[in-house]
Amino acid sequence: MKNIIVSILVLNILISCNTPSKQSFKEKSPNIIFILADDLGWADLPVYGNEFNEAPNLDKLAQQAMRFTNAYAANPVCSPSRASIQTGLYPARIGINDFLPGHWRPHEKLMVPMNKTQYLPLDYETIGEALKPSGYATGYFGKWHLGHTEKHHPKNQGYDESLVHQGGRFFNFNEQMHPTTDFPDGKILSEALTDKSIDFIENNKDQPFFLFLAHFDVHVQLDAHSEQIEKFIKKPKADGYPSNAIYAAMVENIDKSVGRIMNKLEYLNLADDTIIIFFSDNGGLVSRFDEIPLIAKNKLHYYEGDSLQYIASSNQPLRAEKGTVYEGGIKEPLLIKWPKKVTKGSQSDAIVSSIDLFPTIIEMATGETPKNQTVDGVSMVPTLKGLNHNNERAVFWHYPVYHHSVPASAIRKGDWKLIQFLDDDRLELYNLINDIGESHNLAYEESEKAEELLQLLNNWREKVDAAMPIQNPHFDKEKRKEWGRHPNFEDMVTGTSTTQP
Repeated sequence: MKNIIVSILVLNILISCNTPSKQSFKEKSPNIIFILADDLGWADLPVYGNEFNEAPNLDKLAQQAMRFTNAYAANPVCSPSRASIQTGLYPARIGINDFLPGHWRPHEKLMVPMNKTQYLPLDYETIGEALKPSGYATGYFGKWHLGHTEKHHPKNQGYDESLVHQGGRFFNFNEQMHPTTDFPDGKILSEALTDKSIDFIENNKDQPFFLFLAHFDVHVQLDAHSEQIEKFIKKPKADGYPSNAIYAAMVENIDKSVGRIMNKLEYLNLADDTIIIFFSDNGGLVSRFDEIPLIAKNKLHYYEGDSLQYIASSNQPLRAEKGTVYEGGIKEPLLIKWPKKVTKGSQSDAIVSSIDLFPTIIEMATGETPKNQTVDGVSMVPTLKGLNHNNERAVFWHYPVYHHSVPASAIRKGDWKLIQFLDDDRLELYNLINDIGESHNLAYEESEKAEELLQLLNNWREKVDAAMPIQNPHFDKEKRKEWGRHPNFEDMVTGTSTTQP
């Protein structure tokens, strides 16, 4: 009997040693890295057909990822689009309809609405805050543009570590960082932000982490190392593309950053456990709205007497640029690598918006969406896993300000897109499958479709309480194109609530 008891005890010990615990059965939460470019257009990358710019690391990422052909920013400028990424909400619902503080034409036909606040209010839950309960370390490095003062910086919006770039320089930027940094003067911004991001990965490699790397490239004023610029100056231009060498060097800087991040993940054996999302905040810029040169002063000599002092890029075959609700202002490159979940080198034509990134990331991390916050976005996880997506889903834009165009709202539903211009209520309707360049207005030929979409657009604006422009009592036809300082500039600087003039 004694021998039997001993045998049973030994057997139980062996079984317990070889039986995985409940914790070991649970799949480890993936690391998530979000890399956001600034003003990078849909047509700027080789993986989207560009024949001048060079981005071998993004090509490599695309080979491991799903490439989206119908990905959109929820707004054609930075702050509203960034707010939509952080919260999953349409910018119109938040009340941030323009960059902070906004454009201002005091003598125009319409008086445009102010941003409700000159920051993202703290009561909105961000991706960083939503991932904390799932045990994620969170870091944000780069352009924020959702609040100028420390109170509204990422450190108070769910990010354990943060470094905010608040200025407009690509060299000698230490004083424009919050907190200030001590990088050598010759180091370019994209490299510095990548250095900080790699440090964050190293320091958090033993736990799930969420890294948000927000580049300032390829925003104006265009600047890069001279040797890079000269390399592209010597390169033959591509047909139908401006082939601005300084812009190409900035695309290369983003690409180098992506390559460094991917190499670090490989070195740390984290590549198979890490999701990478690459996106841009709005459409590409063609030329500045104020018609001044868009190149840094110390690099202007590269294009002395050349129109490329004023032209950054082109979004062709898409129409127009940043600051408009045409496709060139809102359509974005989107690559998502999700090891063991996403088919490598796959493509999706699903219509997705920046509002979808919030619920997608939360589901990837097996987290929970906020119970007290409306989420306008829809998770892309089913699409990423190769399941069916809703081809007839409607997505919306509301940009009620003057910029590269006049105030406007838009809707895309299936193949159709309707734009309503708010200065005279004229409509433009396009079938994007047949007319990606939005060159043939079908509003009169397809009047029933136009009315159907307009009704949906009106309903949506009412639902999100979209702020609308009003008639300007100070309208001056002779001065209407003049730009002025925004009345709420000081509100942005001080972080106080916006008041209507």
